[in-house]
Amino acid sequence: MFERSAGSARSLGACTLILLAAGCASAPAGGGAPDRTAPSTNPGSSTANTATGVTWPVKTREHVDLWLHGFAFLQEDTARVPLFKRNYRDNITVARNRDRVATALDTNRVRLQARFAQNRTLTNVQFAALYFGTWDEMRSAIDIFLRAEGNPRAASDAQSQQLIGFFAQQLPTPADREWLRLFVSSLVDEGRKFHHAWWVARTRERAAVLTRADELWQRTYRPKFQPFLNNSGQASGDMLLSLAIGGEGRTVAAGKQQNVVTVTFPATTGEAEEAIYVFAHEVVGNIAGTALNDNVTPADRRNGVTDKLQSAAAVRGGAMLLQSIAPELLTGYARFYLREIGQSPASDPVAALVAQFTLPETVRDAIQRQLEIVLGGI
Repeated sequence: MFERSAGSARSLGACTLILLAAGCASAPAGGGAPDRTAPSTNPGSSTANTATGVTWPVKTREHVDLWLHGFAFLQEDTARVPLFKRNYRDNITVARNRDRVATALDTNRVRLQARFAQNRTLTNVQFAALYFGTWDEMRSAIDIFLRAEGNPRAASDAQSQQLIGFFAQQLPTPADREWLRLFVSSLVDEGRKFHHAWWVARTRERAAVLTRADELWQRTYRPKFQPFLNNSGQASGDMLLSLAIGGEGRTVAAGKQQNVVTVTFPATTGEAEEAIYVFAHEVVGNIAGTALNDNVTPADRRNGVTDKLQSAAAVRGGAMLLQSIAPELLTGYARFYLREIGQSPASDPVAALVAQFTLPETVRDAIQRQLEIVLGGI
């Protein structure tokens, strides 16, 4: 989920942009691997993803992980539910030191971090990778944006104009564009010297996890989620497993067919259900966010109360959704999110989750009512 504000990058003309991005000319870039999609047996649906013939296929995308890796390396992760996999940066630092790797991401780290303090909306740029199917498509779009100096009127065609406009909303100033230029060049060096080989090795080690997560999802749990997904405008899309993500996913909600939900990549086949836990947390996010915004006061918004409750609303919303459609997952979901905030296992994980992620009754009841409406098909 991460950012639920109306200005979030994931809401900026998402469906149109995804379609445009697929048509971008490829640009030379660092090493990269194509999508890895689990060899799923889909039970059949009229809302199948048009690119694969599968409804909500489970995939990995190296460029998404590289992009998020860069943000994890630069940002201080102080969120209660960590924005990235717990201890991700520390573990990556150990691996890089072991391999005696230093890249432009190290060299430029101080300059890149300094801009975050000056423009807090840069954190939303991490959603940009979810709009593109490959690193080359993304590099091509960024090159168009930078050559036009962020001015949509400088575009030579309507497609380029929309791509420029998309990036310009989050990166409006020359300093922001220079930050993007430096960040991308640093990631190219990081990918070539470290991340590509590391990512390929890790995903190869977890090939069986990808297959197991897809089996659980397509054969058992997607059919249980599908009525909710259909009725909430999320009938199909891609589920991406990411090595950089823990309990706080990243979502682009782009219409019935073009959604992208990035979730954790579990470490073992026995933990494969963790991907589904984070998916539940993500797809209920808009309902939870709306219920929260409708039931807080202007004073709460000014005082930051709403921001503090966003994480609790999403975690509790995911639990409520699972209670309704797959209650057998609820205890595991509760244990997972308790671990995410550093809590020891509890004898009653669900009760502990409620105690740790407290919500005003008005917000809790509003989430429950809206879930009942969506699940009822109204």
